[in-house]
Amino acid sequence: MKRPVLLLAALFSIYSIDAQDLVVSKLRNETSRTIRKDADTSTWNWKRGGLMSFSLAQGSLSNWAAGGDNFSLAVSAYLNYFFFFKKGRHSWDNNLDMNLGFVQATSLGGRKNDDRLDYLSKYGYKMDSLGRWYLSTLFNFRSQLFDGYTYSGTVGELSSSFLSPAYVILSAGFDYKPSEKLSVFMSPLTSRSTFVTKKLLSDKGVYGIPPGSFIISQVGAFVTVNYNNAAIAKNISYKGRLDLFSNYGNQPQNIDIFMTNLFSFKINKYFSATYSLDMIYDDDIRLFGPDKISPGLQLKSLIGVGFLMPMAVRKVKYRS
Repeated sequence: MKRPVLLLAALFSIYSIDAQDLVVSKLRNETSRTIRKDADTSTWNWKRGGLMSFSLAQGSLSNWAAGGDNFSLAVSAYLNYFFFFKKGRHSWDNNLDMNLGFVQATSLGGRKNDDRLDYLSKYGYKMDSLGRWYLSTLFNFRSQLFDGYTYSGTVGELSSSFLSPAYVILSAGFDYKPSEKLSVFMSPLTSRSTFVTKKLLSDKGVYGIPPGSFIISQVGAFVTVNYNNAAIAKNISYKGRLDLFSNYGNQPQNIDIFMTNLFSFKINKYFSATYSLDMIYDDDIRLFGPDKISPGLQLKSLIGVGFLMPMAVRKVKYRS
């Protein structure tokens, strides 16, 4: 965990090095450059696509000496949709992720095992001729759709719900895009708000909210790294995201982490195996440890085999 000042130093040093490379490249190619019109100045670009997956697992036992549930059923679904806009020096990136999973077993009944709603939007103004550096603003909303419970045996206690919690990030900074697949957004000034709108939960003061309140806002440094769904080997693709946030107002050395990883292993045109791993560390969420008052690393992994359908990438151009 490094302090925000190191993050800022790294940001400006990376930008300086890249800027020097751009100057050298420009001088080297100046003599052979032909006069032409930049296509982006007269072209509107909309690019959209995504993927959907659905997996199902079922098990049954009869007179099984080793024990287990007589019947179990697990269902999970995932939707990713993106739409990008670019014209001239302006760009606008949007990404929506939705996860939902459900498990039914004879001994435990029905339980939710996955639930996420995540929308990320970035506007950028291109700062260099290669289109790698952008002056950007960012908006992110993250919550879930249905009630969540923690269980002691077969008894469940409400622990989360729609907008309880919900996280909203507003940020301004620099966006580095070395390729279409990878982007690194860095901000020295970011507002992060946490909402808990369900009174039963807000009265307990969970998710860092003061008891009886519905919102808490923090200011800090923020970095998000996004790698869009892309092949990393034959028949293997990866989509991932890493968010880092340092709260200036309270122990900035304790970096909050949010990370998602999705690996897809193609079996044939429509079927694939998937593996997802999510990691969260939030210093304000103190629900762990022997006394349930300590922060902790949250892990969630899911493995499934089922239907996978990439949405065709579509690009629309409008001439001005």
